[in-house]
Amino acid sequence: MPTAKKLPSGSWRCQVYSHTEDVLQPDGSVKRKRIYKSFTCDLPDKKGKRIAEQMAAEWAAEKETFSRYDRTFGEALDQYIENRSSVLSPATIREYKQIRKRDVQGLMDKKILNITQEDVQEEVNLASLSHSPKTVRNIHGIISAVMRANRPNFALNTQLPKAVRPSLYIPSDSEIQALLSYVSQKDAEMEKAVLLAAFGPMRRGEICALDSDHIDGCTIHVEYSMTQNEKGDWILKAPKSLAGNRRIQFPQFVIDKFSGIEGRIVHLNPTQISHRFPHILSQAGLAPFRFHDLRHYSASIQHALGVKDAYIMERGGWNNDKVLKEVYRHTLSEESQKANEISNGHFEKLYNTKCNTKK
Repeated sequence: MPTAKKLPSGSWRCQVYSHTEDVLQPDGSVKRKRIYKSFTCDLPDKKGKRIAEQMAAEWAAEKETFSRYDRTFGEALDQYIENRSSVLSPATIREYKQIRKRDVQGLMDKKILNITQEDVQEEVNLASLSHSPKTVRNIHGIISAVMRANRPNFALNTQLPKAVRPSLYIPSDSEIQALLSYVSQKDAEMEKAVLLAAFGPMRRGEICALDSDHIDGCTIHVEYSMTQNEKGDWILKAPKSLAGNRRIQFPQFVIDKFSGIEGRIVHLNPTQISHRFPHILSQAGLAPFRFHDLRHYSASIQHALGVKDAYIMERGGWNNDKVLKEVYRHTLSEESQKANEISNGHFEKLYNTKCNTKK
């Protein structure tokens, strides 16, 4: 808050920075000069000081408001990203910058003050043609955040595409066995990655960041994740949430695979894991599914064994049970088939008994 000073006349004066002007010097150079706006009050007592400071503060607040309104959306988005670059994850910053470069281009050159609900809806409709509902919602989220930071009283009421329930695939025990049989013979790096994902369950980034210092007996401390920064370099960072920082006790046969390894356990990055995995499934004669689905397998097996959700969430680093509920809707195909056979066998026996009785 600006502070007023007393003038020789007895009045109080408070100065607030207004803007900077270029002043041409006699030698032809240009000097930048800061221009201040003055507010004075003739009352000589402390009340005069408070009045001068209040006038200055009100003008500064109004100036800041109009300054924000005068920005383009692109300028406001750049400022929004810059202000959060030290607190958001590199992956989130990278996503924001990708949105800045490729999406909502119709808003970028518009003044914040002139943007309407119709403008936002038009950009959302356009994004819906080439992006998934989840991505469109992410795009709208950053539009909303930027507008809220620069026009707090502007309320968005955008019609967004309906969320689509994710299509999950949960590998069966037999598929996991076939997968492990193949990688144990053909790809030692991916074997370690599969073991950590299926029996952990650990994420790709967590697997790639793991080193021998984080293994103590059968316990693995998940403390870092490997991700790309905005320049595309692979870096290590803390997990997204507190739940991600966890200790997992693995079966001894998994830990034995890392015996004698110093430093990084898996010498791959997350992208390399994703690129290798479909080829491995094909060579192993398995149907396509994502590497991430190994985590769903792990959660489903633990649920089927009667492990409480709280422990499954703790082991997998989930903040809430949303993912688990989605996983549980897709029961293991082998277990589902067994349940169907039991039910249908009972119904068939009941029907045949009834028919035989009639005879």
